[in-house]
Amino acid sequence: QVQLVESGGGLVQPGGSLRLSCAASGSIFVIKDMGWYRQAPGKQRELLAVITNSGRPNYADSVKGRFTISRDNAKNTVYLQMNSLNPEDTAVYYCNLVPPGNYWGQGTQVTVSS
Repeated sequence: QVQLVESGGGLVQPGGSLRLSCAASGSIFVIKDMGWYRQAPGKQRELLAVITNSGRPNYADSVKGRFTISRDNAKNTVYLQMNSLNPEDTAVYYCNLVPPGNYWGQGTQVTVSS
């Protein structure tokens, strides 16, 4: 069982940047693909970015070119660098396995507003 704790969210102006972190427990982390998801109010959860156990990334079109996913397996941590943020990026951001496990962390709120 992997436990996930997201952090790094906050309030940022349009065009700004944030870096999210996801701390995962369990040695199984190192062999699993990891992803960042988000859920905006009234919308379904959306998969934004995936990184394989070997570090290969892939992105949804909505964030491609703006967001960068990375991982540090030695620290059991996944990151999401978010640049050029816009109000449509406002959501609660989660990390999880890809495909996701049954248990989610608390998420971290990202609000993009003037």
